[in-house]
Amino acid sequence: MAILKHIASKNADYGEAQRYLLFQYDESTNKPILDENGELIPRKEYIMDGINCDPFTFDMECRELNALYHKNESYDEIKSHHYIISFDPKDAIENGLTGEWAQQIGMEWNGICKEKLSRPSGSCLYPHGWA
Repeated sequence: MAILKHIASKNADYGEAQRYLLFQYDESTNKPILDENGELIPRKEYIMDGINCDPFTFDMECRELNALYHKNESYDEIKSHHYIISFDPKDAIENGLTGEWAQQIGMEWNGICKEKLSRPSGSCLYPHGWA
């Protein structure tokens, strides 16, 4: 069974969420894992897609749109919405869930939200405990 979590973020650093999705983080401290040179370590596997944006330039595109339409200029405004769909690792065995299928579900959900919000949106999947 999947669990959906919504986070409304007032953080103006769109790149922070992007970095979390692309690089390895310590799950207990939520801090990035660095290599011997102090550099971020990329996740070994992830799937990233965008709707009306390039997922790898999502942060810049959001800042450009905000400037163009004078949005998200104050601290109190919600800057982004994060939806986290978590699947039970047993879904891989019991229901045949694959990473690609989970990403498709995320993109479908993202598309539904996109119709209501009319903003760039992205979807990123990284394996966390499934077979």
